[in-house]
Amino acid sequence: MLKEFEPACKTDFVVSDHALEQYREKLSAQQLSLKEKKLPVILLIEGWGTAGKGSLIGRLIRYLDPRFFKVCTRSVPSDEELRKPFLWHYMKDIPQAGKIVIFDSGWIEETVRAVENRDLDKKDLPERLESIRIFERQLTENGYLVIKLFLHISKEEQKKRLDRLEEDKNTDWRVTKRDHQQNEHYDKFRKRFDKCLEATDTPWAPWHVLDASNRKDAELEAFRIVTRAIDDALETRPGSTPLPKPEQFPLLDMPLLSQVDLDRAVESDEAYHTQLKAAQKRLRELHNTLYRKKIPLIIAYEGWDAAGKGGNIKRLAAALDPRGAEVQPIAAPEPYELSRHYLWRFWTRLPKTGHVTIFDRSWYGRVMVERLEGLCSEADWKRAYYEMNEFERELVRWGAIVMKFWIHIDPDTQLERFRERQNTPEKRWKITDEDWRNREKWPLYETAVNEMLQKTSTSFAPWYIIESKDKHYARLKVLNLVIDTIEKRIGKPD
Repeated sequence: MLKEFEPACKTDFVVSDHALEQYREKLSAQQLSLKEKKLPVILLIEGWGTAGKGSLIGRLIRYLDPRFFKVCTRSVPSDEELRKPFLWHYMKDIPQAGKIVIFDSGWIEETVRAVENRDLDKKDLPERLESIRIFERQLTENGYLVIKLFLHISKEEQKKRLDRLEEDKNTDWRVTKRDHQQNEHYDKFRKRFDKCLEATDTPWAPWHVLDASNRKDAELEAFRIVTRAIDDALETRPGSTPLPKPEQFPLLDMPLLSQVDLDRAVESDEAYHTQLKAAQKRLRELHNTLYRKKIPLIIAYEGWDAAGKGGNIKRLAAALDPRGAEVQPIAAPEPYELSRHYLWRFWTRLPKTGHVTIFDRSWYGRVMVERLEGLCSEADWKRAYYEMNEFERELVRWGAIVMKFWIHIDPDTQLERFRERQNTPEKRWKITDEDWRNREKWPLYETAVNEMLQKTSTSFAPWYIIESKDKHYARLKVLNLVIDTIEKRIGKPD
């Protein structure tokens, strides 16, 4: 894209000043329409050092209401940030519905820099670029407008600007060692930028390469692209047309819930306590190894009401160092969560490397409660199976262990436990009208859960059905599954 790039024709300054003023007024008016239509916009501005990214952003936002936009500058990541997934840095900053986020450099600059610094092996670059394409596609399908600009200048123009900045003590601080490296090895960097741009140039999030040798011309073109894209998006909202998903995930065969034998039990209370103590001790040791090897562990719990999920989580969490483990209880989303991509509230709760996060309810609410209660469209929950497989694969590629447990009982056991809760004062808080209402929909939920298990139990993030008619058996099974999975990952000790 850069090698064949042709510089733009110069624009008459008088004409451009008038056009710019019109575009500024238009963008200001569009901001109100975005807010009214609840359309979120992500504007990514990439480019060469000294190409004028900061200046362009300053002019783009000059007439915007600062309450409804944010500029995110991606500086050198901290040690804490480096212990999160690559896309976490960007997903956490995506805008709420009706707002604009402008990234001053982003996932392309970071990828090129990672290759240059050898933080990203060249053989892993195609995988990284695929992750970026998926990230942008998921945003678009969930109603985001993604606009991407690359500011391009020649080697000679960059050198001239570097010299000019360094001549003035008030601006020489803006020139970095990386800027000089770019200029010195211009052709090499151009090839790397080209590869990344070409790999992520898609119909739903195309790249626009701007000739930035003349700042006013670049500004005019940027305004033209941004305002036109917003007009198109306001008319035909992003996500209204399904986008291609050619890949098939390696799915595991899963039994129907009705086929699961629930009569499994621990032989005695004494055997349970003995095995529980041994399993928790072993898991505590393995948690230390996970921390030392910087392997994150992510566990998602789902299950029937009164199936014993809380007690199961309690025994698992008790075996972990609380300084490196956290339980995330997931309730109905708050308004600020509803106004973002539905996976945002899970991305922002991910652990650091070496830490453990246990989700008490998870992203699978999309294909269960949200599906059955009509809280999202049919297109949304049907698309979610694919998106959640992609999300989990991204976590596994990052280095995480991902495990998912369905805590299973039958309707008779649930009814017995509901009645016990209702008739026991200290347990009555556990039972709600919603629990009884959900029970009436058992057949519908069972159909949804069976489809979820069939479509999202992958070889890299499998589902485990946990028989919980005997809660003791269920707790031991989860502990032993977690232990076995960690040992397979790190290798059993001698």
